[in-house]
Amino acid sequence: MDTADEHSCRIVLCDDRDDYRELLGMMIRRAGGLEIVGEARNGAEAISVAERLKPDVMLLDLAMPVMDGMEALPKIVEVSPATRVIVLTGFGSESLRIRAMECGASAFVEKGERTPVLIEVVRTACARD
Repeated sequence: MDTADEHSCRIVLCDDRDDYRELLGMMIRRAGGLEIVGEARNGAEAISVAERLKPDVMLLDLAMPVMDGMEALPKIVEVSPATRVIVLTGFGSESLRIRAMECGASAFVEKGERTPVLIEVVRTACARD
């Protein structure tokens, strides 16, 4: 990826709650230079979407039905190695953060984090080669 001015960062949102995905999408679109290219409601869908779309970044919830984010994470990294996965969770446990990073997450953000912080994490992930 060159510069943010030349290419927008392609993002997939994965969360089982429609309202949360909608809120995330609004925050990300408002930030500019970031493009939502897909969505998933569970870990199994996230793997499929990652394999098909090869996004730059995926925002991945951990607590979801069908297949949780932690189980899906290494499979997402396997099918789309260039995708940086940002784990979003309502659980701020350090052991969970460490486990997510060991499974291939690029970043770990609590869902209650302020919007500017979340957008900065997304932009940092987008800027990585």
